[in-house]
Amino acid sequence: MQVIENAIAGKRVVSSSGRRAPVYNPATGEQIAELPLSLPTEIDAAIASAKAAQPEWGHTPPLKRARVMFRFKELLDRHAADLARQISREHGKTHDDALGEVQRGIECVEYACGIPELLKGTFSRNAGPGIDTYDDRQPLGVVAGITPFNFPAMVPMWMYPAAIACGNAFILKPSERDPSATVFAWNLIMEAGLPEGLLNIVHGDKEAVDHILDHPDIKAVSFVGSTPIAEYVYQRGTRAGKRVQALGGAKNHMVILPDADLDQAADALMGAGYGSAGERCMAISVAVPVGEKTADALIERLKPRVEKLKIGPSTDRDAEMGPLVTAQHRDKVLAYIDQGVKEGAQLLVDGRGFSLQGYEDGYYVGGTLFDRVTPDMTIYKEEIFGPVLSVVRAGDYADAVKIVDGHEYGNGVAIFTRDGDAARDFADRIEVGMIGVNVPIPVPVAYHSFGGWKRSLFGDHSIYGPEGIHFYTRLKTVTTRWPAGIKSGAQFTFPTL
Repeated sequence: MQVIENAIAGKRVVSSSGRRAPVYNPATGEQIAELPLSLPTEIDAAIASAKAAQPEWGHTPPLKRARVMFRFKELLDRHAADLARQISREHGKTHDDALGEVQRGIECVEYACGIPELLKGTFSRNAGPGIDTYDDRQPLGVVAGITPFNFPAMVPMWMYPAAIACGNAFILKPSERDPSATVFAWNLIMEAGLPEGLLNIVHGDKEAVDHILDHPDIKAVSFVGSTPIAEYVYQRGTRAGKRVQALGGAKNHMVILPDADLDQAADALMGAGYGSAGERCMAISVAVPVGEKTADALIERLKPRVEKLKIGPSTDRDAEMGPLVTAQHRDKVLAYIDQGVKEGAQLLVDGRGFSLQGYEDGYYVGGTLFDRVTPDMTIYKEEIFGPVLSVVRAGDYADAVKIVDGHEYGNGVAIFTRDGDAARDFADRIEVGMIGVNVPIPVPVAYHSFGGWKRSLFGDHSIYGPEGIHFYTRLKTVTTRWPAGIKSGAQFTFPTL
């Protein structure tokens, strides 16, 4: 059986840990690999390697750092299908969905290729008599990323390309559920010419996370995952003196106004609610139609679409949705459906009991649709992270805004309408970090930044894009005056012009 390796100091090495975690193919339920959970000494070795390699890299001209990223991007383009197969095999998402993930990751590498421009500072001549001032952004040193299972290639690429291009060294702790994609990408960036020690991969569970958060040589930590763990990472990391950005959970709504094209809205809800089996932090899990007539017409369109969802393994190129990542997660999603029925939501399409011939041991849940969900129900309040869409009916536009703003999460939201005034008001007023107008999954492109509000983000920086560059660097400002411009005598008052 395959044993997943760490990557430390430019070498792939098998951990000597006796603690091991299984890796499964969720389409079949078969164990396909074994993942050793790294020892603290192995994590220390990775950090020491990064610390030794970083100073020279930090002084390497940004243009030379960019050339590594250009070569990395070229290799990712060439091997995109291979990387997508790694993702599908361990995560379960369809091949085309995995390819989309890879492409969005590549876009972040492309952004990092522009690092010479992104790191340019400002200069002010004669800020005072004979005094010039300039600033630039300098690397932090060794930084780390802790990434989730749902995007095993893309989310790490939200982090390490920018961090490394900025002149840092990086420690990556990927999800133990689908670790192979990160190792595959590591091979490519090493082939691109990245010096040894600048990107290290250590596999592990909570023990590894705690060791990273506590280690004094790690200056910053990026995290993406659930809100309870994001809050824990933020609190423990900042308590240890680190800079931390921790992206948490979501309950993303789509508001559908009466003037919206309901066929387009239904299509958007299908892709945004059931794509990747709902295992996306930007998945739409709540539809908020405004008015009973709008709600009834939307349900009329949604229900047959959900019933006809084509579910299958990634090898089925016609599949629209695959399995969930683990048996435990499947069971958790099924328990949410049970809870929704128990609390009185109207179950229109029941995904429980779904079975696929030839894949009976896979971790499948069928598309599920609830109507007449209310904000006091568990399936509304909590992030399900599965193929479950809840319809919460709003009486009017103000009621819809109140529903969205009343939730503790504020990651993403969408509004479907033809009314420009309503869309503008919604975008200005709503308490959510990322907003789509007739766009169901408003994930920003790589040259903008990704981040929610409220309990969807802990820390002062969103991730990737300009915010990512600021997170992985610190500002230094230099004020200069040469002897010819210095007047004799001590000055005891605060300097002014």
